[in-house]
Amino acid sequence: MLPNLTPDVALAAKLFDELRAKSFDGVGITREAYGPGERMAHALMAETADRLGLERRTDPVGNLYMTLPGADRAAKQVILGSHLDSVQQGGNFDGAAGVLAGLAAVAGMQRAGFTPARDVTVMVTRAEEAGAWFPTSFPGSRGALGRLAAAELEVKRMDTGRSLADHMAEEGFDPGFVRRGERVLGPDNVAAYLEVHIEQGPVLEAEGIPIGIVTGIPGSRRLRAARVLGETNHSGGTPRKYRRDAAMALAELAVTLDEEWVRLEARGHRLVVTFCVMGTTAEAGFTKIPGEAVFQLDVRSQDLRCTDRIYEVLYEAVARIEARRGVRFELGEEGGSRPSSMDDGVQAALKRAAEALSIPHLIMPSGGGHDAVAFAQAGIPAGMLFVRNQHGSHNPKEAMRIEDFAEACKVAQRFAAEYGA
Repeated sequence: MLPNLTPDVALAAKLFDELRAKSFDGVGITREAYGPGERMAHALMAETADRLGLERRTDPVGNLYMTLPGADRAAKQVILGSHLDSVQQGGNFDGAAGVLAGLAAVAGMQRAGFTPARDVTVMVTRAEEAGAWFPTSFPGSRGALGRLAAAELEVKRMDTGRSLADHMAEEGFDPGFVRRGERVLGPDNVAAYLEVHIEQGPVLEAEGIPIGIVTGIPGSRRLRAARVLGETNHSGGTPRKYRRDAAMALAELAVTLDEEWVRLEARGHRLVVTFCVMGTTAEAGFTKIPGEAVFQLDVRSQDLRCTDRIYEVLYEAVARIEARRGVRFELGEEGGSRPSSMDDGVQAALKRAAEALSIPHLIMPSGGGHDAVAFAQAGIPAGMLFVRNQHGSHNPKEAMRIEDFAEACKVAQRFAAEYGA
């Protein structure tokens, strides 16, 4: 039987407030990956770990580990974790909720005098929001797992133009660890990874349910630097048949892909299609026909056949629009990721914990990517808990209620206390 364990939600609430105060940029929250904002947040967690008397260490790529020792120190550890970096002018809860849920869980165990059967480690990963800073995915967690390719160290941070390796070294870490193919985590020393995260969509709020147990994370196909090249001309003096309008060509492409999305959804497929950036370039202006337009495209689904179908339509539409409108598309390099299912055993354990605690929950897929992908693809049983969140994610209006967060903390704590015991 477990003792009357309760997470230290008051500690988490205090840390949320400190993070906000120290990373508010005047509009939202900015904590740069491998930069001052993330550094500040990691230092705050390290200070907290020391006050709690947790074992603390940092790996060669900068991930922070705060461990409550278990009865069997040789047993594989359970990791509760997430990230503390943010997008520019983002919200305070994306990522931080998972870290602080882990700290609330282990602090509550300490307070109750409870020793778990195995080590419970709170992990703070680096640069989960790499897509907002570096054109790569999960370099912190994949670096710890030995799955970050050496070539990825050379990708450039979007705001500085300097490489991931440079920023990593500047923060006092060792890019050579990645180049040597080393790792600190794997199936040999991690029993399970659990990530608490705010839901990044409206489902839990609409359904009136505080938490969700995640079934899987979608894969994606992405274009980050695509453009349409036409011809700039006078908007009044150029009849339609002589125009090579880049903006209209891009608009036609967007409508074509949206219509295919509607058709796929009507057949029961789940996917999202987003033109994240879409616009004319600096030389455009009033009375001018745009000669160039740029766009970024993000297509996601747990069924990669859906993403592939959208790209088939993309290529067909590009050829047709080029011939009809006299423009040229340059799609640039394509990126993407594979979908990942969350571990059945972890999902079952989370469900048992929620039911034992009488906490309403929804079984649901994730729409976004998370560090849990890296763990799952490394062969480690991984799972996620979503917390109901208002006003979406990656914006200053994130509005997770502390009562809903407390419910997620209870489930995470019980999971960590019971898993593999």
